[in-house]
Amino acid sequence: MDEAYSDLMVETRGLVKRYGKFTAVDHLDLRVRKGEIYGLLGPNGAGKTTTIKILCGLLKMSGGEAYVDGRQVPDMRISAEIGYMPQETALYLGLTVHQNIAFFGEIFGLSKREIGEREKELLDFIGLPEWRNEIVGNLSGGMKHRVSLACALIHTPPLLLLDEPTVGVDPQLRVSFWSYFNDIKGQGRTIVITTHYMDEAGHCDRIGFMHNGKLIAEGRPDELLSLTETDNLEDAFMSFAGESGRGAER
Repeated sequence: MDEAYSDLMVETRGLVKRYGKFTAVDHLDLRVRKGEIYGLLGPNGAGKTTTIKILCGLLKMSGGEAYVDGRQVPDMRISAEIGYMPQETALYLGLTVHQNIAFFGEIFGLSKREIGEREKELLDFIGLPEWRNEIVGNLSGGMKHRVSLACALIHTPPLLLLDEPTVGVDPQLRVSFWSYFNDIKGQGRTIVITTHYMDEAGHCDRIGFMHNGKLIAEGRPDELLSLTETDNLEDAFMSFAGESGRGAER
């Protein structure tokens, strides 16, 4: 990558993902700076999850390029630098909360002492210290989601790719989550997060609106509100989506 882009943690250039005749990601150009929280917003089917899975190396792109910290994706060496939390539960349901967290810690080469220290911190963060020895399969959907987040954070990666991390989380805990995310940002780490909670998007340094696989607008939340002369991000998104649709018709 060229020197002008050395401050980027994530970059895509003309990224495309097709499933047969359906284009899930349509020539996406995305740039996420190191040490920022970047929110991807858009309806189901907008291409947010597909984009994140490509960055993780879980999906093969159909065209274009993608980079994480200057290295072209896919590259197995990047895996240890990414903490990925999928929308779907990616846990071992027959193991306890502790066993799942310890397993992911071991995968990333943490010592037993390091795992113990991180586990205590993360269980407090997700609000489940008393559920440490519970079988994950017995937990509610929202609680499983929280355990999945803890597993993504266990190895303190420089890049976090979080796909709807606050689904099923009560409002008070969501506030706690965002406080923690800002602490992570304060450590110089980068977060790319998808969410359908428009109020949460206001916590991001920058947000990108995705619609039909395209990035239709990008900027600070206050900038996007000003550009659309709206007072909430949902209306701002609808304004940009409308402009995008009219552009396609012309």
